[in-house]
Amino acid sequence: MAALSEEKLATDVTILDMRAVCDYTDFFVLATGKNPRQTHAIHEEVLGRLKAEERLLPRSTSGLPEATWIVDDYLDVVLHVFTPETRALYRLEDLWNDVPKLEAAATA
Repeated sequence: MAALSEEKLATDVTILDMRAVCDYTDFFVLATGKNPRQTHAIHEEVLGRLKAEERLLPRSTSGLPEATWIVDDYLDVVLHVFTPETRALYRLEDLWNDVPKLEAAATA
């Protein structure tokens, strides 16, 4: 998921290991697109590739109309795709600063 986001030119892709602090998912994948159009394109790329290659669909998706923060819940992994301004506003990395962070390139 992180690698697919990067293929669509997402920046600052980070994986948060949520297993020790969360019972509804194992990982958060955080990615940034330059603008709402790119965040939507990142979401569509991940959705399309996971559907075609893994036969996997998200349990839920939210944030599509505005596309400033799109959340795809794949149960074990939750993908968050932000615009730069929205990511700076909500600062999930700071909120979850006590969990291990993995760089996307390390998991590819």
